Amino acid sequence: MITTLNFPSQAVSDAEKLSYEYGLKVGKAIESEWFNNNRRGNKYLNTKNQFHKLRLYARGEQPVQKYKDELSINGDLSYLNLDWKPVPIIPKFVDILVNGIAERMYDVKCVSTDTHGVDKRTKYMESMLRDMRSREFNDYAEENFNVKTRENPKETLPDTEEELALHMQLSYKQSIEVAEEQALKVLFEGNNYELTKKRFYRDLTVLGIGAVKTCFNTSEGTTIEYVDPADLVYSYSKSPYYEDIYYVGEVKYIPLNELVRQFPHLSQQELEDISKNKSTVNQAHGMHSNQEEIDDNKVQVLYFNYKTYMNEVYKVKETATGADKAILKDDTFNPPENMDGTFARVSRAIEVLYDGAMVLGTKKLLKWGLSQNMLRPKSDFTKVKMNYSIVAPRQYNGKIESTVSRITGFADMIQLTHLKLQQVLSRMVPDGIYLDADGLAEIDLGNGTNYNPQEALNMFFQTGSIIGRSMTADGDGNPGRMPIQEIASGSGGQKMGSLIQTYNYYMQMIRDATGLNEARDGSSPDKNALVGIQKIAAANSNTATRHILQAGLFLTQEVAESLVLRISDILEYSPTAKAFIQQIGSHNVATLKEMKDLHLYDFGIHIELTPDEEEKQMLENNIQMALQKGIIELEDAIDIREIKSLKLANQLLKLRRKKKMEKDQQMQQQNMEKQSQTNQQAAQAKAQSDMQANQAKMQGEMQLEQTRAQMRMQQLEAEMQSKKELMQLEFELNMQLRKMEMQTASRGEQVKEDRKDERTKIQATQQSEMIDQRNNGKAPKNFESAGNDNIGGDFNLADTM
Repeated sequence: MITTLNFPSQAVSDAEKLSYEYGLKVGKAIESEWFNNNRRGNKYLNTKNQFHKLRLYARGEQPVQKYKDELSINGDLSYLNLDWKPVPIIPKFVDILVNGIAERMYDVKCVSTDTHGVDKRTKYMESMLRDMRSREFNDYAEENFNVKTRENPKETLPDTEEELALHMQLSYKQSIEVAEEQALKVLFEGNNYELTKKRFYRDLTVLGIGAVKTCFNTSEGTTIEYVDPADLVYSYSKSPYYEDIYYVGEVKYIPLNELVRQFPHLSQQELEDISKNKSTVNQAHGMHSNQEEIDDNKVQVLYFNYKTYMNEVYKVKETATGADKAILKDDTFNPPENMDGTFARVSRAIEVLYDGAMVLGTKKLLKWGLSQNMLRPKSDFTKVKMNYSIVAPRQYNGKIESTVSRITGFADMIQLTHLKLQQVLSRMVPDGIYLDADGLAEIDLGNGTNYNPQEALNMFFQTGSIIGRSMTADGDGNPGRMPIQEIASGSGGQKMGSLIQTYNYYMQMIRDATGLNEARDGSSPDKNALVGIQKIAAANSNTATRHILQAGLFLTQEVAESLVLRISDILEYSPTAKAFIQQIGSHNVATLKEMKDLHLYDFGIHIELTPDEEEKQMLENNIQMALQKGIIELEDAIDIREIKSLKLANQLLKLRRKKKMEKDQQMQQQNMEKQSQTNQQAAQAKAQSDMQANQAKMQGEMQLEQTRAQMRMQQLEAEMQSKKELMQLEFELNMQLRKMEMQTASRGEQVKEDRKDERTKIQATQQSEMIDQRNNGKAPKNFESAGNDNIGGDFNLADTM
């Protein structure tokens, strides 16, 4: 069935849209869609009751009447004495899922996307590229001429373009981006966003939808408010992110004093009318569920945003100087036709947001008008963002599915099985004893005692033995010859085993439906399963619930983008701007000078999610393997562990591994060169040593030859001196001999005549002697020195004479 909604037309003038009557029509149309009873019932109340039911299941407090109806007979429970309290199975799975997701840490990263920020980032990259490409020239100029031509520090300069891209993602940060991130951090902490985050993660798990609202007022600045999905109203949407809705609002149950504070323009008569009419109207709409208490001092108010468009119209007039002048006009302006082209009309349609507030069930519109400080992306000022951020990851055709809604049927079966177990336990009886009294008759124990039934029981319980008779005293067969027999009642145990098996079956069905297996909660790990297999199972469980994590991150990103736009409002309009700037400066003083121009920038928001335990373990395994193989250093491992993005961490690991391999190759090449140089130096040293040894040997030989020569000279000098003395002696002897010969000759002349006869005799004698000597082979005796008057055989003194 197609329902026609009575919303007013948006194709009307802006003045009509601003009117009280137009706003009242919008409010009544929303009320008609959500709060009036139709064939499908009250849409708001049905949604609220459905969410309330899911929340009770998530707390383990679901109504037990359905279980009583299942076990009762025509409504009679008089024969059942059971504990009807629900088994808290679903709360365990909800807590595991919510607590595990809420503990995932993340960082909100801001990137300047405006023209100035992009130009600054581009210039920085170009300067890095210039330094990278002229590295050798810069090194040469600095070493030889002491001239620094680099634009960036040498130690931060990447080696490759791949490293430069990673450097831009990890290290490069503009001061204005740091200031924006600090501002977001202050706003998140000031609004206790961590608590809000846990609440909407629980809503996403239990209800399948989560919502957050951002507001701005001059007294408090920017606020982040949790929105209960059960109080939400919105237009029909096919998107799980609700970006196509044109109205959204929430119902608040506020006291009259708060109503007066929020809307001080209300008169006393208007307050009295609201107070008198609200009870009847609310009950007529069925506004209260069974769990809510009706308070006469409170009133239900619908706060809503309505998105439409308005025309920005300008009158363009040509001045006397020939210039054009634009004057803002309303959308009804049309230039006169008889102005000969001196006037023109220029217009554009932009989205606008109207804020409204209405007391439900009345025609009293508390507030209507253009929203103050609308959220407009600076990239497109014609668009506007709602104050509400909504996400339902498993929404289809207006129907929302949640993790808890999948398993409520299984939880009901577990509860029924639990009640059946109680019922079986209550009807189970212990094993009994059958005692045949006739079989104990006429039994004589032989000691004079009577064997009565009590004595038989005592003997049976103490010893396990009994005494019976096969024959009676008359000789007939005794039918009670076994007087005591056990009565076994084992059917209850078999039923309990079957019920426990059924209980475990539905428990496994819950795990299969949610993806939360035993490895995720650690309830019953398989002792035979390897640790790696259990981790894979836990990782698969994380994958099954990842849509909830991604939905929560979407809300966080939406809130961060809204806060980025709200920060401009704080700095421009809020009286707390100075305190806000000082609070940011307490984190980082360097950002203070950037804050005054922060509203002029446009930022893109990125959520950097911290890896979970499985992803960290995989990264750590890669790091440990790389360390063991020596392909990264310990400092590299520390840097990689500090990166929260798993993708960037792996990229850095690959880059550091590549650089380490290049470094090792360079070191290996350098070692080879050093070894070659060492070998060459050793060879040179050996050759030099051999040369020095040869030189020493030659010097030794030369010194030895010199010593020998000196010794020979000394010997020759001694020999020459001795020969000189010998020659001198020989010369003296020869002189004496010559003198004697002369004397002899002189005397002979003198006595020649006198002794002629004697001389003749002497000569004859001499001749005869000479003859004899000849005959004997002897030469005449020569007094000349033979071989003793020359030096070295080359000099003969006789030759000189």
